[in-house]
Amino acid sequence: MKRKRLSFIMNGSFGCDNMASWKFEGIDIYLAQLERLKADTGPTIGKAIYEGAGLVAKEVAAEIKSLPVNNQYGSKGVTSVQKQGLIEGFGISHAQTDGDYRHVKLGFDGYNKQKTKKYPNGQPNSMIARSVNSGTSFRKKNPFVDRATRKSKGACEMTMTQVVEREISKIIH
Repeated sequence: MKRKRLSFIMNGSFGCDNMASWKFEGIDIYLAQLERLKADTGPTIGKAIYEGAGLVAKEVAAEIKSLPVNNQYGSKGVTSVQKQGLIEGFGISHAQTDGDYRHVKLGFDGYNKQKTKKYPNGQPNSMIARSVNSGTSFRKKNPFVDRATRKSKGACEMTMTQVVEREISKIIH
């Protein structure tokens, strides 16, 4: 058996007469895949965010539809006109980029058809949603958005993970 002679080099590293060597096959292909992946992260992340937001939006829409309706004047619930305005005004925003972060927002847009002296064009849907979700001095709290986000969080995360993995496999292969 041949003995290996170790020698100490002045910079502190060790040398050996019989040096180990590694041979990498396919490293160029792997590096090319990583470069393609780096270039295509924006659309991949965008798809994942939209699909996740879509799941949450479906759950919020279901919660809106389950809101109790009370059309009596001075009632503590929502009227059928307010509820219809929430259903029609709910949606997902376009993707936004803030530095390294990409996100979308779920929210309420427009006005319902309930015209009042203060709101001659109709009540703002975002105001009605906030007052129902948080409660007011004249409206009982019904946190429908909070319930929907809690219910759909796990499914949203799982869907986003699956979309990212699917898109990565398309890019790499």
